[in-house]
Amino acid sequence: MRTLVLFLLLAFTAGHAYAQLAVPNEAGLAYGHVHLNVTDMERHKELWVKHFGGTVVQKGTLTAIRMPNMAILLANREPTGGSQGTVMDHFGFKVRNLAKFLEKWRADGLWVGREFIGAEGQPNAYVMMPDDVYVELQEDQALPLEVVPYHIHFFTPGHEELLQWYTQLLGLEVRSRGSIATTTNVPGMNLSFNNSQEERLPTRGRSIDHIGFEVENLEAFCKLLEEKGIAFDVAYREVEALELKIAFITDPTGVYIEFTEGLDAY
Repeated sequence: MRTLVLFLLLAFTAGHAYAQLAVPNEAGLAYGHVHLNVTDMERHKELWVKHFGGTVVQKGTLTAIRMPNMAILLANREPTGGSQGTVMDHFGFKVRNLAKFLEKWRADGLWVGREFIGAEGQPNAYVMMPDDVYVELQEDQALPLEVVPYHIHFFTPGHEELLQWYTQLLGLEVRSRGSIATTTNVPGMNLSFNNSQEERLPTRGRSIDHIGFEVENLEAFCKLLEEKGIAFDVAYREVEALELKIAFITDPTGVYIEFTEGLDAY
């Protein structure tokens, strides 16, 4: 997995116009996106480009920030609250030089939270995007790029059961990330699960509204989920204006999930 990610990052630096999603696994699955509800679209676009190296892509009414192995989709909608307090607490990036990143971040008048040594023994820090989108940073001096998406982080009572639900649903294997034993990997992203002493809120309507996975042959994949007894919030359909095929479900703790086919072409 590490070799694959490095290869993709080197390919990106060699001249790709936009960052690409990761190569899908044998089941045709890769990580796709995080979808944010934001009150100031222009400010978010500015920060994701300036500090995280993203590229803005507009497809019809959909605004996307393309990054290696992931897209950040933006909806111009006031969130009902920030990501903290929901099951989808935050998502995280690796950065080549954490001190340099934080210096530039503070110079832009932006909030920096706790700085600490993280689960993999490297300097970490939390920062906050507008609309209280909580983001974790982890230093990795070997990165070929300044910033690379790395993980999304669930917090909920019964986190081990939720991890099992995702691995069974998506055909993944449990793999530790440093001292965190309860994680799994989908091409392009680590999914980490931690316990919470308090009940967490669903994501829909919050600043991190939902997460997304890109699937080859999404229609067939949705039929397989139906056979497993998964109920759809939005059944499989094609959105011609966006050149996307989509479907939505909700996990057992209230995390809203979108499956897409076609996002990699953005």
